[in-house]
Amino acid sequence: MTYSGFAEALRLMVILDADAARGRDLALLGSQAARGGATMLQVRAKRLSANDLAEVVRRVIAAAGGVPVTVNDRLDVALATSASGCHLGQDDFPIAEARLMVPPGFILGGSAGNESEARLAAAEGAHYVGIGPIHPTGNKADAGGAIGVAGFARIRAAAPALPAVAIGGVTAADIAALMEAGAVGIAVIGAVLGAEDVEEATRKMGEALKNERR
Repeated sequence: MTYSGFAEALRLMVILDADAARGRDLALLGSQAARGGATMLQVRAKRLSANDLAEVVRRVIAAAGGVPVTVNDRLDVALATSASGCHLGQDDFPIAEARLMVPPGFILGGSAGNESEARLAAAEGAHYVGIGPIHPTGNKADAGGAIGVAGFARIRAAAPALPAVAIGGVTAADIAALMEAGAVGIAVIGAVLGAEDVEEATRKMGEALKNERR
């Protein structure tokens, strides 16, 4: 994948969070989000066993219509299912060690809520960093305090060469300011999974992003 292609894949990441799904099938939600224009899907289901999560990931991949599918936290599951990548947080498997284990083209994402975490993600070799939370969010208990657009810009500046995705309560109203602050894309949960029509909600986010294409 070229840099331009990779940046495009990061543009609208829909996180398929099992808790936020409220009992709905993640593969179905992934299919709807993909039809709506999601450029990447990430499966996050912290309560599932490795076997159960692997089954969900395989079903999401099959339903995604070619949209890249990554796994949150579980590098073992991401590798076992031939997912496109894995997002590793501060308390997960170290990115630097993961790079020694993954195949060519495998995407490794990191998380940052402050400047030092952004610099660490870059130093360890992450391919992108998710910076947030932009707003307070109930979808991640350990997300930390909201940083706002100004905080996003400050943290991104600590690792300027690393593509940055804004995450945490992001809505369409935030997109212009976040792209101006240097985001290559956004990652959403509630803005899409909180809607009755997931496909349409994804499409609306995509349209807002098109209006702010950098």
